[in-house]
Parts: sequence; C-alpha cells; structure tokens
Amino acid sequence: MSGRFSAVSKRIPHALLLASLGALCGAGVAQAEPGEQPPLPPGFTCEQGEFCGWSGEFYSGQIARFDLRNTNPEECVPLPEGIDARSFANRIERQVTVYQDRHCATEGDFSTFPGPGTFVPQAPYVVRAIQIWN
Repeated sequence: MSGRFSAVSKRIPHALLLASLGALCGAGVAQAEPGEQPPLPPGFTCEQGEFCGWSGEFYSGQIARFDLRNTNPEECVPLPEGIDARSFANRIERQVTVYQDRHCATEGDFSTFPGPGTFVPQAPYVVRAIQIWN
C-alpha cells in the first residue's frame, strides 16, 4: 500500500503543474480598441423581470423592453414600429411566446421560451410580437 501511495504522491506535483499551466494558457484577456467600449453581455442591458428584443443579432441595435408594468399577461403585444427583433432575452419569471406575425397569428412561426434567463442571440425568425403567459 505504501508503494502505491508513494507513486501517487510523486505524480501530484506534476498534475498540479499541468493544471496550473492549462488554466494560465486558457485564460485570455479581451481588449477593446482605444476609445471603444467592449459590448455588454445582454444580462447587463436587459434587467431582471424584463423581456428584451434587439433589432440586430447578438443583442445589437435598437432594444424594445417589456415587463409586467407595460404588458398584460396573455395579451398579444406587437413590438414598437420599426423594431423587428433578431435576438432577444427572456428575464421574466414567466414563459413568453414570440411570434413572427405582428398580430400573434399562428399561421406564421411562433415559439415559447421559458424564463428567467433564456438568451437567444440569433432568433430562428424575425420576432414582431410577444405574449407573456400567467
């Protein structure tokens, strides 16, 4: 038994050294160009308790925000004129259905996403309306 323990104890420093090197080599530092702000992750621009839709993919462009103060549950709510969401985040504690049709018609594509914490950087179709469920 002491032979096995001795062999294992000799390998521990090597394993720790390899793990440390792997952690150091794997950690990169992202830097922005001088004067350029790095993009914020969507969680920092879409508050807890909100559904947010962005006009561009990867949470870029104009943003439309919805929460239970300005949106009645189970009501079809079109996105503001001029904003068709190509990425979105559901940070509401409820399920939200996104619709391709501005009037929530089911002839177009629609999908329901759980909350909170569902982030979709590239919507499967352009989102033009939402419905928050009870």
